[in-house]
Amino acid sequence: MLTIYPAIDIKAGQCVRLQRGDMNQATVYGADPAAQARIWQDQGATWLHVVDLDGAFAGRAVNREPVQAILAGARVPVQLGGGVRTIEDFAQWIEAGVARVILGSAAVRDPDFVRAACRQFPGRVVIGIDARDGMVATDGWARAGTLSAVELALRVEGEGVAAIIYTEISRDGMLGGMDIDTTLALAAAVSLPVIASGGIGEAAHLRNVAQRSEGMLEGVVLGRALYDGRLSLAEALRIAAE
Repeated sequence: MLTIYPAIDIKAGQCVRLQRGDMNQATVYGADPAAQARIWQDQGATWLHVVDLDGAFAGRAVNREPVQAILAGARVPVQLGGGVRTIEDFAQWIEAGVARVILGSAAVRDPDFVRAACRQFPGRVVIGIDARDGMVATDGWARAGTLSAVELALRVEGEGVAAIIYTEISRDGMLGGMDIDTTLALAAAVSLPVIASGGIGEAAHLRNVAQRSEGMLEGVVLGRALYDGRLSLAEALRIAAE
């Protein structure tokens, strides 16, 4: 069974979706992220996936107030990413009620931070691996690196992280289907739970992922397909349970 993670990406306090990680191609879906969080919960979500997009670029929390509003009304666990660069940042969000914190750029640049977070907050660290053509991108996807997604996954595998979220940036927000081959190859390379993200545009795409993953994937992050009404959360949950 796959876990479905409805995404709430926040830019300038609003609920948005990007195309291929481009901040200049943001579609606004609502001015109240906390209200959107309530909608997903009312429709049966068992997790919420929240990203401070401005924070990912700035390297610090930018949309703190809307995130705190989500947490105040959360009846399900929340995983949060964007702008967490220090153990103090991490601790503040855990104290605020975040269940798991996603580390992206920090996982590439500061392995010692990842180790420290895993030691201090066991089971609460998720590594976000965002890649273009298999190569890890950082700083809100703005910078492409020379480290492959599999290399980074193997690097963090033994540190005690709870899961990996893998996103193929070129597919994200484009609704054309997930890069399932690359995603499954990553999942096969590590023993960690892998959550897939980027590209699901319709029920058939999600059903293909569910059928092909054969238990290799822990879950799927869904964004624009839900917001555009191309796939309902109820239908996604049914497919995930099949």
